[in-house]
Amino acid sequence: MIYKFTIISDEVDDFMREIKIDADAKFLDLHKLILQSCGYKDDQLTSFTICENGWEKGQEITLEEMDTRSDVDSYIMAKTRLSDFLEDEKQHMLYTFDPLADRVFFIELSSIKPGSMKEGQVSRSLGKAPQQVLDFDEMFARNPITSDDGIMDDDDLFREDVDMEDIDLEGLEISDGEY
Repeated sequence: MIYKFTIISDEVDDFMREIKIDADAKFLDLHKLILQSCGYKDDQLTSFTICENGWEKGQEITLEEMDTRSDVDSYIMAKTRLSDFLEDEKQHMLYTFDPLADRVFFIELSSIKPGSMKEGQVSRSLGKAPQQVLDFDEMFARNPITSDDGIMDDDDLFREDVDMEDIDLEGLEISDGEY
Protein backbone atom coordinates (compact mmCIF):
# COMPACT_ATOMS: atom_id res chain seq x y z
CA MET A 1 0.00 0.00 0.00
CA ILE A 2 1.10 3.56 -0.65
CA TYR A 3 0.32 6.19 1.98
CA LYS A 4 -0.06 9.84 1.05
CA PHE A 5 0.37 12.24 3.96
CA THR A 6 -0.64 15.89 4.00
CA ILE A 7 1.38 18.02 6.42
CA ILE A 8 0.42 21.51 7.58
CA SER A 9 1.52 24.01 10.21
CA ASP A 10 -0.51 26.28 12.46
CA GLU A 11 2.33 28.84 12.26
CA VAL A 12 2.57 29.38 8.49
CA ASP A 13 -0.70 29.61 6.57
CA ASP A 14 0.62 28.74 3.13
CA PHE A 15 2.87 25.84 4.28
CA MET A 16 1.89 22.39 3.06
CA ARG A 17 3.78 19.23 2.17
CA GLU A 18 2.52 16.01 0.62
CA ILE A 19 4.61 12.90 1.06
CA LYS A 20 4.03 9.53 -0.57
CA ILE A 21 5.65 6.54 1.08
CA ASP A 22 5.22 2.78 1.28
CA ALA A 23 3.06 1.60 4.19
CA ASP A 24 5.84 -0.80 5.24
CA ALA A 25 8.40 2.03 5.53
CA LYS A 26 9.60 2.98 8.99
CA PHE A 27 8.62 6.16 10.80
CA LEU A 28 12.31 7.10 10.49
CA ASP A 29 11.92 7.20 6.69
CA LEU A 30 8.97 9.58 7.00
CA HIS A 31 10.91 11.67 9.52
CA LYS A 32 13.82 12.05 7.08
CA LEU A 33 11.48 13.07 4.24
CA ILE A 34 9.86 15.72 6.43
CA LEU A 35 13.25 17.14 7.42
CA GLN A 36 14.42 17.13 3.80
CA SER A 37 11.24 18.81 2.54
CA CYS A 38 11.59 21.59 5.12
CA GLY A 39 15.36 22.06 4.91
CA TYR A 40 15.70 21.14 8.60
CA LYS A 41 18.78 19.71 10.30
CA ASP A 42 18.55 16.28 11.91
CA ASP A 43 19.63 17.49 15.36
CA GLN A 44 16.41 17.52 17.40
CA LEU A 45 14.71 14.79 19.45
CA THR A 46 11.66 14.71 17.23
CA SER A 47 8.67 12.43 17.67
CA PHE A 48 5.42 11.35 16.08
CA THR A 49 2.24 11.12 18.12
CA ILE A 50 -0.62 9.02 16.81
CA CYS A 51 -3.91 10.84 17.35
CA GLU A 52 -7.25 9.33 18.27
CA ASN A 53 -10.69 10.92 17.95
CA GLY A 54 -9.51 13.85 15.87
CA TRP A 55 -6.36 15.34 17.36
CA GLU A 56 -6.35 13.71 20.81
CA LYS A 57 -2.81 12.52 21.61
CA GLY A 58 -2.22 8.79 21.74
CA GLN A 59 0.86 6.62 21.28
CA GLU A 60 4.22 8.37 20.78
CA ILE A 61 6.96 7.10 18.46
CA THR A 62 10.29 8.71 19.33
CA LEU A 63 13.55 9.16 17.49
CA GLU A 64 15.53 7.70 20.39
CA GLU A 65 14.63 5.27 23.17
CA MET A 66 13.17 7.48 25.89
CA ASP A 67 11.73 5.13 28.49
CA THR A 68 13.46 1.90 29.47
CA ARG A 69 10.86 0.77 32.02
CA SER A 70 9.55 -2.62 31.02
CA ASP A 71 5.95 -1.82 32.00
CA VAL A 72 5.68 0.92 29.36
CA ASP A 73 5.45 0.21 25.64
CA SER A 74 7.92 2.43 23.83
CA TYR A 75 8.38 2.67 20.11
CA ILE A 76 11.28 4.15 18.18
CA MET A 77 11.15 5.39 14.61
CA ALA A 78 13.89 3.10 13.28
CA LYS A 79 12.03 -0.06 14.37
CA THR A 80 8.39 0.88 13.85
CA ARG A 81 6.57 0.52 10.54
CA LEU A 82 3.98 3.09 9.50
CA SER A 83 1.46 0.28 8.97
CA ASP A 84 1.86 -0.79 12.63
CA PHE A 85 -0.16 2.27 13.71
CA LEU A 86 -1.73 3.74 10.58
CA GLU A 87 -4.39 1.91 8.66
CA ASP A 88 -7.28 4.29 7.98
CA GLU A 89 -7.59 7.24 5.64
CA LYS A 90 -8.03 10.57 7.45
CA GLN A 91 -6.08 9.25 10.46
CA HIS A 92 -4.11 12.01 12.21
CA MET A 93 -0.63 12.38 13.68
CA LEU A 94 1.44 15.14 15.19
CA TYR A 95 5.11 15.52 14.34
CA THR A 96 7.02 17.39 17.02
CA PHE A 97 9.91 19.11 15.24
CA ASP A 98 10.89 21.55 18.02
CA PRO A 99 10.53 19.65 21.31
CA LEU A 100 11.72 22.48 23.59
CA ALA A 101 9.00 24.82 22.38
CA ASP A 102 6.52 21.96 21.75
CA ARG A 103 5.98 22.97 18.11
CA VAL A 104 4.33 20.49 15.78
CA PHE A 105 3.18 19.75 12.27
CA PHE A 106 -0.32 18.37 11.80
CA ILE A 107 -0.32 15.29 9.59
CA GLU A 108 -3.24 13.51 7.96
CA LEU A 109 -3.09 10.19 6.17
CA SER A 110 -4.98 11.66 3.23
CA SER A 111 -5.12 8.56 1.01
CA ILE A 112 -4.15 4.90 0.79
CA LYS A 113 -3.60 3.42 -2.66
CA PRO A 114 -2.68 -0.10 -3.78
CA GLY A 115 0.93 -0.58 -4.80
CA SER A 116 4.40 -0.24 -3.37
CA MET A 117 7.27 2.22 -3.45
CA LYS A 118 10.95 1.55 -2.96
CA GLU A 119 11.60 5.07 -1.61
CA GLY A 120 9.28 7.75 -0.35
CA GLN A 121 8.98 11.09 -2.10
CA VAL A 122 7.83 14.61 -1.46
CA SER A 123 5.08 14.87 -4.08
CA ARG A 124 3.99 18.45 -3.36
CA SER A 125 5.61 21.36 -1.56
CA LEU A 126 3.94 24.71 -0.92
CA GLY A 127 5.21 27.64 1.12
CA LYS A 128 8.22 28.06 3.32
CA ALA A 129 8.52 25.88 6.41
CA PRO A 130 8.47 27.58 9.81
CA GLN A 131 11.83 28.15 11.47
CA GLN A 132 13.01 24.80 12.87
CA VAL A 133 13.79 25.91 16.42
CA LEU A 134 13.00 29.08 18.30
CA ASP A 135 15.60 30.84 20.40
CA PHE A 136 14.76 31.56 24.04
CA ASP A 137 13.62 35.13 23.36
CA GLU A 138 11.13 33.90 20.75
CA MET A 139 9.93 31.11 23.06
CA PHE A 140 9.35 33.63 25.85
CA ALA A 141 7.56 36.00 23.48
CA ARG A 142 5.20 33.17 22.45
CA ASN A 143 4.57 31.94 26.00
CA PRO A 144 5.35 34.72 28.46
CA ILE A 145 5.31 33.92 32.14
CA THR A 146 3.44 36.76 33.76
CA SER A 147 1.70 37.45 37.01
CA ASP A 148 -1.81 38.75 37.52
CA ASP A 149 -0.53 42.33 37.37
CA GLY A 150 1.58 41.64 34.26
CA ILE A 151 4.87 42.08 36.08
CA MET A 152 6.94 38.99 36.84
CA ASP A 153 8.88 38.83 40.09
CA ASP A 154 10.27 36.09 42.35
CA ASP A 155 7.06 35.88 44.34
CA ASP A 156 5.18 34.86 41.19
CA LEU A 157 7.41 31.82 40.74
CA PHE A 158 6.39 30.48 44.15
CA ARG A 159 2.72 31.33 44.52
CA GLU A 160 1.80 28.61 46.98
CA ASP A 161 1.46 29.80 50.55
CA VAL A 162 4.27 28.43 52.69
CA ASP A 163 4.00 28.20 56.44
CA MET A 164 7.48 29.01 57.77
CA GLU A 165 6.82 26.73 60.77
CA ASP A 166 6.65 23.78 58.36
CA ILE A 167 10.21 24.39 57.18
CA ASP A 168 12.81 22.49 59.21
CA LEU A 169 16.06 24.46 59.17
CA GLU A 170 17.79 22.24 61.77
CA GLY A 171 20.92 20.69 60.34
CA LEU A 172 21.03 23.15 57.48
CA GLU A 173 24.35 24.97 57.22
CA ILE A 174 24.18 28.50 55.89
CA SER A 175 27.50 30.12 55.06
CA ASP A 176 28.45 33.68 54.38
CA GLY A 177 29.89 32.72 50.99
CA GLU A 178 33.43 32.03 52.22
CA TYR A 179 34.80 28.50 52.19
